[in-house]
Order: sequence, then C-alpha cells, then structure tokens
Amino acid sequence: MKKLLELASGLLSGLALFAIMALTFFDVLGRKFANRSIDGSLELTELLMVVVIFGALPLVSERGEHVEFDSLDPYLPRWLRKAQNVLVHLLCAGLLVGLGWLMWETASQFMASGETTAQLKILKAPFIYGMSILCIATGVIHLFLLGQPPVQRAEGEGVAL
Repeated sequence: MKKLLELASGLLSGLALFAIMALTFFDVLGRKFANRSIDGSLELTELLMVVVIFGALPLVSERGEHVEFDSLDPYLPRWLRKAQNVLVHLLCAGLLVGLGWLMWETASQFMASGETTAQLKILKAPFIYGMSILCIATGVIHLFLLGQPPVQRAEGEGVAL
C-alpha cells in the first residue's frame, strides 16, 4: 500500500510539475519569438499548481517531511514527545478530514452551479473534488501514523543549506 501511495502521489505531482514547466517554456517561447502568449496559461498553471501541492500532500505526510519546530525535542522527556506526536497526528487528521469534507461540499456546490475558470471555462469542481480526496487521504495517513514512534532526527538532518 505504501508503494502504491508513493507511486500515485509522486507520479501525479511530478507530471503536473512537468506540465507546468513545459507550459511555461512554450509560453515564453511564444512570447519571445511569435509575440503571442498561450491563451489561458495562467489559469492552467494555477490548476496544475493545485495538483502539485495537493498531490504531494499525502507523500509529505507519510514521509514526515513537513516543516516542524523541534528545537526543544532533545530537552523533552520521551513520554511527552510521544504524547505530542499523538496529539499532532490527531489534530492533523481531524483538520485534514474536516477540510476535505468542506472542500467536497464546495465542489458539489460548484458542480451544481457549473462554476468554471474565467478564461478557458474549465470546470472547477473536479479539481476541488480531487483536493478533497487528497486531504482526506492525508488525514487517514496521519491516523495510521498515530501508532508510530516520533521521528528521531540527527542534528541538522533534513535542513537544506
């Protein structure tokens, strides 16, 4: 299941990021050499950014790669770090599932009203449904992480300089 999550999430985000790169490349070429931009390139980039961000969210949570403040961790007793870990995962799970539910409701309203993007008239609802599903999936991942021990990182590990 973990491999499937990593493959699906990584592929979804990677393809969307590649599409943004290609779109930007051809848009700049068009502006530079043909004095014409790709119609709706900004809208497409915005929609693809949604796919990149929400597509990567389950993977980031599963790997524990989000931003965290751990300066005090070496000074906290082990039982307090475990309690903190449980509390953080419960809070994240609850908020992400709640956010996913709200997004699902919004997507349903957008689908009913036929809400589209301004220029290209692309339906917004499918993207918001996708955001909702990925938020809920990430919340479920945090529930699975409840039983895991807190991640122990070495000094400076994960910090890019």
